[in-house]
Amino acid sequence: MPGRSGRRLSTVSFQHLLILPAAFCVLLIATASADPIISTGSDDKRLASFDRLMQDFMAQYHIPGASLAVGRNGKLIYARGFGFADQETRQPVQPDSLFRIASLSKMFTATAVLQLAEQHKLKRSDPVLSILKHKPFNGQMIDDRWKSVTIDQLLHHTGGWDRDASYDPMFRPVLIAKTLGEHPPADQDMIIRYMLGQKLDFDPGTRYAYSNFGYCLLGRVIEQVSGEKYELYVKHHLLAPLGIKDMRLGRTREKDRAETEVTYFAPGSAKSVFTEDLGQPVPWPYGGWNLEAMDSHGGWIASAADLVRFGQSFDEGASTPLLDRESIRTCFARPAGAPGWKGEKPLPTYYGCGWQVRPVGTSGKMNTWHTGLLDGTSTLLVRRYDGLTWAVLFNTARRGDKDTPVSNLIDPLLHKAADEVKDWPEKDLFPTIGPR
Repeated sequence: MPGRSGRRLSTVSFQHLLILPAAFCVLLIATASADPIISTGSDDKRLASFDRLMQDFMAQYHIPGASLAVGRNGKLIYARGFGFADQETRQPVQPDSLFRIASLSKMFTATAVLQLAEQHKLKRSDPVLSILKHKPFNGQMIDDRWKSVTIDQLLHHTGGWDRDASYDPMFRPVLIAKTLGEHPPADQDMIIRYMLGQKLDFDPGTRYAYSNFGYCLLGRVIEQVSGEKYELYVKHHLLAPLGIKDMRLGRTREKDRAETEVTYFAPGSAKSVFTEDLGQPVPWPYGGWNLEAMDSHGGWIASAADLVRFGQSFDEGASTPLLDRESIRTCFARPAGAPGWKGEKPLPTYYGCGWQVRPVGTSGKMNTWHTGLLDGTSTLLVRRYDGLTWAVLFNTARRGDKDTPVSNLIDPLLHKAADEVKDWPEKDLFPTIGPR
């Protein structure tokens, strides 16, 4: 997921272990007042454990705004907003408020790639350089290992880039643009041309290392083989079949914020990466990096309900307009070798195609999930083995006294809140969630 460094954090949830590539230190963000946290959306006393959790959690960690949606057996049974989308105007978060979802974007990119594989427009074994037409800048030599990087390796984060060993090029938009003699910030094509001239960190396919850049490449693969721009492909072939209308790629600058998008809160200031105010102090979420270049690995904005709808489309027995059953099995399959095994023993948690996966017992059931992290954003989407799906989105990233994403902190608590529910509603809220 996006972040300004390569350090990883882990947290143990009630049912699974979350392994997070993580990022940066953030100070405690105080809410605008000590008043009780406001909430929006339908109240259902049978789901009071979720209400209590969100109220207590946001008060404890001084979180400005959040949204939680819960689905069960194909229905949306809970969708509420908490706190403020904008503290200055006291605008509350609504159940359909849009948030930057950061690395949850990778699930959509991976699904698009598997869809194109179903259509025989690409094979997962294809070398990425057999599809992309980019050339290294200034005639630089390409590391020979680039030639063996496959689509499947990009999906599983085994392509050869390790931001712990070197850096994440998606967060070097000024350096890369200036190296290429272009105006900052660097876009996707500039970053790829730059990286073609850099050595890989390890031999492709030999191990797992989370790579935003790998998913940047997959976005360009989607464009090349489909003939559509990445955003349009996802909208036409993933979102429209699910009835998702509001989800879109986000914009970096605050003036370009979408109509129902929340405001993001992060302490301190960054130096702008944009030419018009290059180097000037700006809020981290609004110019400290270039969200537009992160499209296929971290650029989407969505509501929590949108994410639940997407997550449920993978459920066994669900109507699956996106992928056939074989592709869904591929999506969650254990990768061969070190990314999925330690010697002859299977790893308890592994990365599938756009999802973290943790098998539960020996029945074939599993928990699948992904997290997202950017300055001002912390997100989580979980598909639990028992038919529950939930998404929680925050408009701040971390608690103050520890370098821990708030989505990590709430993860085990959401499992506990779900286990407290004794009588699940049958009403479907999906028809009630949409443009206001």
